[in-house]
Amino acid sequence: MDSDSNCCCEHSKQKQLRISLKDIASELGISQTAVSFAINDKPGVSAETKKKVNEAAMKLGWRPVYAAQALGSSRTMTIGFAPTRSYDELKDESFMLHFMAGAQASLSKRRYGLLYQPCSSMKEELATYEDWASRKRVDGVILVNLQDNDPRPARLKELGLFAVLAGGPVDSDWLLSLSIDDSQVMGCILDNLLESGHKRIAYISGDSSLMYSKYRQKSFQMFAAEKNLDKICVEYTGFKPENAARITMDLLTQEDPPTAFIYETEILAIASLKAMTEYLIKRDYEENTHRYYPYKLPAIVSFEDSFICESSYPSITSVQRDASEYGSKVANLLLKVIDGENVKGDRKILTPRLVLRDSTLLYKR
Repeated sequence: MDSDSNCCCEHSKQKQLRISLKDIASELGISQTAVSFAINDKPGVSAETKKKVNEAAMKLGWRPVYAAQALGSSRTMTIGFAPTRSYDELKDESFMLHFMAGAQASLSKRRYGLLYQPCSSMKEELATYEDWASRKRVDGVILVNLQDNDPRPARLKELGLFAVLAGGPVDSDWLLSLSIDDSQVMGCILDNLLESGHKRIAYISGDSSLMYSKYRQKSFQMFAAEKNLDKICVEYTGFKPENAARITMDLLTQEDPPTAFIYETEILAIASLKAMTEYLIKRDYEENTHRYYPYKLPAIVSFEDSFICESSYPSITSVQRDASEYGSKVANLLLKVIDGENVKGDRKILTPRLVLRDSTLLYKR
């Protein structure tokens, strides 16, 4: 491409950035007030005019600057949340729903709204932040699921977007974080399983690229070494229930199988419980043993709690965290950052507790 073409491209980009309601009004030969009413879907103009205005806005490449619409304030009064989540994860997500509810509860007290835009990939998530920054769409964003060599903190700093990480800690000179203190939970789980006689334990985890998954794996292996367990294994599922069920059955049908399973989420746990149940019932029927379910079911622990753990049979022992309070505290921290307050980050809060239920209580080894 020659220099003239480059100049034309740059001129086109600059012109697109300068598009205003006045330009749309000139394009259509109507008043700027009529364009404003149409853009904001207010009464006073016809449906046909609204349609023409929106078509012209799209054609000219006009974008709303939300900061200019926030009652003369330089703020948009909006916090962005664009986590990378697959459709299947969104369907079954319970922790995140409570997290968002808590965040919105705190934001509402300050008349802020939460803009939730789930993304299918890291690339899409980064593009979303770039779009929000270019249109001044949000005042700040909440980050979750920190990964190895995560590009998001540096990119958000370049874009000038305030942000807080739910998780961490993070190696950053500007990004603050709040994380749930899981430091003692794994030890508590293993102590409980050991007391029941379990020394062959499997940890069925989520995504190996996530920092919190790696932290839990490290804790599991460290505590297991301290407790001199006979046999341990760690398997990753990508948070797919079908993978968890398959891995569980592969392990369960080996020689000297695990007598206890720890799962990253309750969805992985319940999918595996279903697979184990079908296997045990079928085996007992074929052997004509007529044992009562759940005879010889391995112990099951979930690292996340929900109504699923309470209502399943047997009910599932799980780690209980207050996701709503967590979301509230993360949102409050972000608002303080936006306000320019001198606040501390990289803190661990809300120590979770282990809720014992039938899946570990009924079947002492």
